[in-house]
Amino acid sequence: MPALEPHIPGKLRFGRFPITDVFPVVEGGAFPAKAVAGESIEVGATAFREGHDALGVSAVLYSPRGKEKQRVRLRELGKGLDRWHGILTPTKEGEWTFTIEAWHDRYGTWHHNAAVKIAAGMDVELMLAEGAALFAAAAEDEDRSEADRGTFRSASYALADASRSVEDRLAAGEAPEVRAAVERLPIRELVTESEHFPLLVERERAGRGAWYEFFPRSEGAVRDHATGAWTSGTLRTAAERLPGVAAMGFDVIYLPPIHPIGRAFRKGPNNSLTADPGDPGSPWAIGAAEGGHDMIHPDLGTFEDFDAFVARAEELGLEVALDLALQASPDHPWVTSHPEWFTTRVDGSIAYAENPPKKYQDIYPLNFDNDPEGLSKEILRIVNLWIDHGVKIFRVDNPHTKPVWFWEWLIGKVAKKNPDVVFLAEAFTRPAMMKALGRAGFQQSYTYFTWRNTRVELEEFFTMISKDWAPFYRPNLFVNTPDILTEYLQFGGWPAFKIRAVLASMASPLWGVYAGYELVEHVARPGAEEYIDNEKYEYKQRDWAAAEAAGRSLAPYLTRLNEIRRAHPALMDLQNLTLHSSTDDATVVFSKHKENADGTKDTLIVVVNVDPHSSRESTVTLDLPALHLDREALDLEGRFRVDDLLSGQSWMWGEHNYVRLDAHAEPAHILHVRR
Repeated sequence: MPALEPHIPGKLRFGRFPITDVFPVVEGGAFPAKAVAGESIEVGATAFREGHDALGVSAVLYSPRGKEKQRVRLRELGKGLDRWHGILTPTKEGEWTFTIEAWHDRYGTWHHNAAVKIAAGMDVELMLAEGAALFAAAAEDEDRSEADRGTFRSASYALADASRSVEDRLAAGEAPEVRAAVERLPIRELVTESEHFPLLVERERAGRGAWYEFFPRSEGAVRDHATGAWTSGTLRTAAERLPGVAAMGFDVIYLPPIHPIGRAFRKGPNNSLTADPGDPGSPWAIGAAEGGHDMIHPDLGTFEDFDAFVARAEELGLEVALDLALQASPDHPWVTSHPEWFTTRVDGSIAYAENPPKKYQDIYPLNFDNDPEGLSKEILRIVNLWIDHGVKIFRVDNPHTKPVWFWEWLIGKVAKKNPDVVFLAEAFTRPAMMKALGRAGFQQSYTYFTWRNTRVELEEFFTMISKDWAPFYRPNLFVNTPDILTEYLQFGGWPAFKIRAVLASMASPLWGVYAGYELVEHVARPGAEEYIDNEKYEYKQRDWAAAEAAGRSLAPYLTRLNEIRRAHPALMDLQNLTLHSSTDDATVVFSKHKENADGTKDTLIVVVNVDPHSSRESTVTLDLPALHLDREALDLEGRFRVDDLLSGQSWMWGEHNYVRLDAHAEPAHILHVRR
């Protein structure tokens, strides 16, 4: 066993070898870093020592029961930086921990000194004798396999054999089998251990999945063309759309609020202030005489219908995500039973929601300051009610308008009884709040991806989500929402819709679309970045099958992207994204690599022309070490074969590669490195 560092009385901040800047650590360990089972997690630290002897650094992963499950030797990132890096992979859900160990590397120190001194003719016999003693001691270590102990004994004998040449004796100490044995279990002394840092490992859907959003009331809605009156779709008719969603390869079906909708100040088409009698209103204006957050809109059906919807989704491999919008219409029962849960103005009126110049007179925000305990308990009751009806995912509307402490409390309370429940934050707000919500417990978050369109913007964004924020923030890259139709999509045509889908589905393990994206719906309300005839305020009929039959649907393209995601584990991790360079300012290049549990490697290179209006040509220069290419994958010229998973074509690639992408034909390559 390695000798631990000597005990020195008194409380010191540094151990025998300083270990600082450990990653991933959130707020000094006050909050856990996040992972999902099987995810490759980047770990690192700054570690150094005095003098010139060799230092070794390891990361150790401990299971929720405190048992060591993985030990990985870290590699130095550049000489002289003292920064060390490696990968840990937790295998199941639970509250894991990890530590960093720094130690005197006896073999590394001896090997360096022996190689330098023997080449210079200095202390030759002394260096060989020290090597023999080193391996003789290692051969007595009962923690090693008998094969490795035999390897060390042989090396010790050879180093001590004066009848051999000096070159042969030194070669015995640096033979491949010796290096392999040292790699498996280093020869260590003076081990310094960091504190244990928390790592919360959650279920697959917490960090991986493809989301699809639709309005149940539109699925199966019927319009009387004679009178113009609509009959709402129901949860039963909405269930008929589920096979189509599952066939496209989506994992989560997300429903906007399905509760009764207020009538007071109900919004009409295109967010107009006047609603006609048949206008359904915004689902986010929750609450009417029929009830509030714990009821289902009568037009949609009953709890029995909802349970049948959830069951059908499960049959198709889909999970149901339900919107949790903590706000109320003026007709919500809370307004009369608990007026203290709202903000009352000096004139006696209840404050409605505003985002000047926008006004939402049909929505009252909640106030958590007057009765925090009562309001919090009521929301917990509502969440538990929907959990009892099969909901394990909640998409939370505007969480940044509620106190962060509340989310830490709610998510913590839910997790104690139902640790598999997932919360997604719809938080388009300042970075400090977005980061705080992730730390407070939200498993996922919407992002500003929809507004990151140029190469520079995308590269900065990808670096942020895969490196800087990755320990506590899981980005769900929705390409559109009922509220968001960017100018890029309004004017970019089919190429823009393809480009955004490729970027979202390949860059993040989490991505999503709102219904109509596959039909390239792109017409905006004048002067706004949202859809004309917005589905938030009216019913919408779509003939999915007819559009696909006529070649007017991107459904086959989205299906292919989800097929690629499911076939390639590298795409299901977040931190493994590496940017590569291109000579064209509209060509984005990144790769993802993963070494699987069975030792196989999965590597993809994604090249995207982000200019939806033209063809772009560039020379792509790859960071070859990031691709982890084996010698057998390369030909004599150092090239390797890639297969385009979109077009089916194959090429030989190397460090420098010419690329031409026509946005109107196919704006992207998704290249799988053949091994």
